[in-house]
Amino acid sequence: MSVVTRFAPSPTGYLHIGGARTALFNWLYARKMGGKYLLRIEDTDRARSTPDAIEKIMDGLAWLDLQHDGEIIYQYARAPRHREIAEEMVRRGGAFRCYLTPEETEAVRAQAHAEGRAIRSPYRDGEAPPSPDAPYVVRIRAPDVGEIVNADLIQGDVRIKARDLDDLVLLRADGNPTYMLSVVVDDHDMGVTHVIRGDDHLTNAARQIVIYQAMDWTPPLFAHVPLIHGEDGKKLSKRHGAQAVHEWRDMGYLPEAMNAYLMRLGWSPGHDEILTKEEAVAQFEIGQIGKAPSRLDFKKLDSVNALFMATADDERLARLLAEHIAQRDGAALGEDQHSALKRAMPVLKKRAKTIPELAEQARFILAKRPLALDEAAKSLMKDDFRQRLGRLHEKLAAEQVWEHAALGSALKAFATAEGVGLGQIGPGLRAALTGGTPAPDLGQALEVLGREEALARIADQV
Repeated sequence: MSVVTRFAPSPTGYLHIGGARTALFNWLYARKMGGKYLLRIEDTDRARSTPDAIEKIMDGLAWLDLQHDGEIIYQYARAPRHREIAEEMVRRGGAFRCYLTPEETEAVRAQAHAEGRAIRSPYRDGEAPPSPDAPYVVRIRAPDVGEIVNADLIQGDVRIKARDLDDLVLLRADGNPTYMLSVVVDDHDMGVTHVIRGDDHLTNAARQIVIYQAMDWTPPLFAHVPLIHGEDGKKLSKRHGAQAVHEWRDMGYLPEAMNAYLMRLGWSPGHDEILTKEEAVAQFEIGQIGKAPSRLDFKKLDSVNALFMATADDERLARLLAEHIAQRDGAALGEDQHSALKRAMPVLKKRAKTIPELAEQARFILAKRPLALDEAAKSLMKDDFRQRLGRLHEKLAAEQVWEHAALGSALKAFATAEGVGLGQIGPGLRAALTGGTPAPDLGQALEVLGREEALARIADQV
């Protein structure tokens, strides 16, 4: 069997991280099986589906590099096909026209609820319509006996008694198809073999299997993934913080880190190694996805992101950092500033967990001379220390190799020559170089600033 998976978001808002994980699992399984991963936009809710929401979803998927195969399917455009199948089901006897008014429907529903059973329309057995032009909906003829079995690849066999399934509406009175019908027709026509989605759809599977059976179509295999919960074990909501993919991007996480973290929320390959999504393809198995909800762990995400930042391309990180700083400060960086960031990246990227943290680490590099010293830095600039700083300036200016190891050795030699410990030199030198902002060790700080800039900053304080 040639595997076909799909991700089918509803464009009524942003791309939620739960949706992103679902898309990732579909992408992984399709790639593992050498199949196709398709994208369908379920835009049938015309009141809430917006071009802006579609754009946000596409941006989120593009950021995560979850590229789909083939053309995007837009569900609303396929409504004529959905209506065609509903009418075909009526001809086959698997569906029927129901003439219940809204008030009558409520009465039937209340009676069914009181009797502990699902809705059964009186028109399912051929009762004549109240008038030739009476409005109607099209309902599925739900089975009366037996049970519907969904052999779920994650949840195991899920059995629902036939008597608990409603005569589900397929076409509304205005002729518009319902979600249940549209999903089944689209999945069949797209050749979807595996439906991997959140377990909030678990009960929908039985209803959809009935539609497949009514058309003599083979249902896909279902795999319902438990939802993501917050650190407190409760369903993820606004109180837990960021939920949208673009919010995590704006918080300074790398897409490869998000993928690596999201795939491990619920899936375990049997080891603790952090994998890229490409590395995970060969190891991915649907059966390794757990049945219990997973918990979002922000500290774990930070550690995963720090791992990927430490090994990321320097030029790419410098560009991301420059974009962040420009957005934060409202002004683009100059070419010299961008070059300075790139030069410092091998050192700075190992000291931060996110892009905003990296920006704080880089603040001393972009500071303009003369540096504005904070109060702690000012307190170090006593007259006797300024004289010592002047002698250090001469020592450093004579250094032939401007590299952190050599510069570190030079600082130690200078402290020995002065008859003091490095602790009586380091804090004041750091204040002169950074103004009091975060920075790496002194040798690295001198190196990333460059000879000319570092010596000029020292000279300013002397």
